[in-house]
Amino acid sequence: QVQLVESGGGLVQAGGSLRLSCAASGSIFSFDSMGWYRQAPGNQRELVATITRSGSTNYADSVKGRFTISRDNAKNTLYLQMNSLKPEDTAVYYCRATRILALSNYWGQGTQVTVSS
Repeated sequence: QVQLVESGGGLVQAGGSLRLSCAASGSIFSFDSMGWYRQAPGNQRELVATITRSGSTNYADSVKGRFTISRDNAKNTLYLQMNSLKPEDTAVYYCRATRILALSNYWGQGTQVTVSS
């Protein structure tokens, strides 16, 4: 059973930075891709950034140039470095891992990020 545990959320002022971590219970190299998603109150969950096994990345337009996704296969951990945070970045941030052939997606429990103005 795959377990993903996010950490690193918190309260930060606008313009500040946070780094989120997502620790997996097994080897993250087994996942075809991993990503960060977020959900603000009253909104649908939306993609923030993804990274494939080969290291290709994709970002939502709203975070391009401010957020960086990375993965450390040796530590089985996914990261999201968030800089120049804005109040509209406030949301619960979720980690997701995907195995394409198995048609499987795994989610973490989420970590709250709150950006004050």
